[in-house]
Amino acid sequence: MTKLFCFPYAGGSSAVYRPWKQYAMGFDLISVELSGRGKRMHEPLYANLHDATDDLYEWISSQTADHTPYALFGHSLGGLLAYELAQTIRQHGGKQPEHVFISGRGAPNIKRNEDKKYHLMNEEEFKKEVIGLGGTPPEFFNYPELTNLFLPLLRNDFRLAETDLSDRVVNPFDYDITVFLGKEDHEITPQQVDAWKVHSKGTCTFHYFPGSHFFLHDEVQRITNIIGNVLSKHRTPNLKDQKITITL
Repeated sequence: MTKLFCFPYAGGSSAVYRPWKQYAMGFDLISVELSGRGKRMHEPLYANLHDATDDLYEWISSQTADHTPYALFGHSLGGLLAYELAQTIRQHGGKQPEHVFISGRGAPNIKRNEDKKYHLMNEEEFKKEVIGLGGTPPEFFNYPELTNLFLPLLRNDFRLAETDLSDRVVNPFDYDITVFLGKEDHEITPQQVDAWKVHSKGTCTFHYFPGSHFFLHDEVQRITNIIGNVLSKHRTPNLKDQKITITL
């Protein structure tokens, strides 16, 4: 059975994907724990994106040593980590994934909004913007002890997520990729979406869902069904007649 390694968004832990387990049909869902949270709470936060990728590469190499087929999924920061990890795996000559699923993330070769650097905002502005994204309930910040523990991790995650890779040469994957997007996600520009097409030599498929940046919480069953269907095709003859498909 194909393993699906899932990477959380900024501030998230492996618990993000626990609700997905009941819908995971035809694949083995493995929720990845990043350093500094959950079971790894006492480990240091990542110094930069390269540090994060090295850590994840070492871990996933041990998880795929049995040559079981696998795929990668990540939302927002997790999407960037999945993309960078896939690049690192190829650079090291490791066993490549069958598929990469990117969710809530624009293509890395298009520069992000330079006017909105979350990790450089003052505390009040940062809180306001994070609440506006919808991933953190406002009442969370009513508990100072939790806020003091969580904010440094969240700010560091945003720093990683805001790493600029736009000046790097695009090196497309040999396998297909799938991109999940929220129809009302104004954090991602049409140019950033369209640019994903050049990151695969195979098929780049887009799926749009109702909602903004955190649509994935409301669309678990539909997303996991799509993933299951995509991965099942790797077990059967693959017939493709077009490079790009879009579903609404």
